Amino acid sequence: MNRYEELETFVRVVEASSITAAAHQLHIAKSAVSRRLKELETRLGAQLMIRTTRKLTLTDTGNAFYQRAVRLLADWAETENCVRQDQTNIAGIIRMAVPLSFGVTHLGAAILDFMELHPDIEFDIDFNDRRVDLIAEGMDLAIRIGSLPDSSMIARKIAPISAVICASSDYLRAHGTPQTPEDLQTHLELRYGNKIKGGWSYTGPDGKTGQVDMKHRLRSTSGDFLRDAAIANQGICFLPRFIVYQNLANGKLVELLSDYHFASINAYAIYPHTRHLSTRVRTFVDFLVEQYKGTPYWEV
Repeated sequence: MNRYEELETFVRVVEASSITAAAHQLHIAKSAVSRRLKELETRLGAQLMIRTTRKLTLTDTGNAFYQRAVRLLADWAETENCVRQDQTNIAGIIRMAVPLSFGVTHLGAAILDFMELHPDIEFDIDFNDRRVDLIAEGMDLAIRIGSLPDSSMIARKIAPISAVICASSDYLRAHGTPQTPEDLQTHLELRYGNKIKGGWSYTGPDGKTGQVDMKHRLRSTSGDFLRDAAIANQGICFLPRFIVYQNLANGKLVELLSDYHFASINAYAIYPHTRHLSTRVRTFVDFLVEQYKGTPYWEV
């Protein structure tokens, strides 16, 4: 049995949720589809799906195999495409994990522009702030903001991101405006939920470094929600500038301690070093680097 046909048949059955529909798409008999699935499972020595008269359900092994099979078929299609046509005509699926706020507000436009340039590219995007296991979840790459503790990943810097401390004018009138980092300790922080403990490091105008730790009144994994809470006079927030830059410009929020430098972070594209980086993914990462080169608009 041709292994490509086995993979293609398996993927078609999963995506169609039906052996009959997959047979129709492949223009082969239903019995041929069933035979290919049986031969595939026999060769692998594993059950990939549970078949009943009403539905098909992937096993955990089958789901993991499906994620890899889709990528293999896409890579095969891309390889053929490179031979038949110009190298710039890339095709296939890019599966990626992206932080919610940054992805929707700032990365979305770049993704749509890339799709316009490359109409044969498909995207499958998980907008989520959790740390996705790229290999286990079948992702090609992720966009991550901040430190990168996982040394098994290759990282490429996409854009610089500064952090800003801010609050509303009404809050500051009611509670006072901090003049030094130490003054922050008398205020309540609207804390980003992925920051479990520890203070904020800073460098003062005199070059001296320090750290300040605030008690928090509200904790959330959504930077957008914390920004809105700050606008509603609920406390002081410490957020990436790309979340609050418009609110600073229109006066809904006021930047605090601007002569102090708080730790800057970066946005990175990351992918496993053990994985071959396909032409489509490499082209997309190059595109992002070009899009955000220099000083990003949110930092101006």
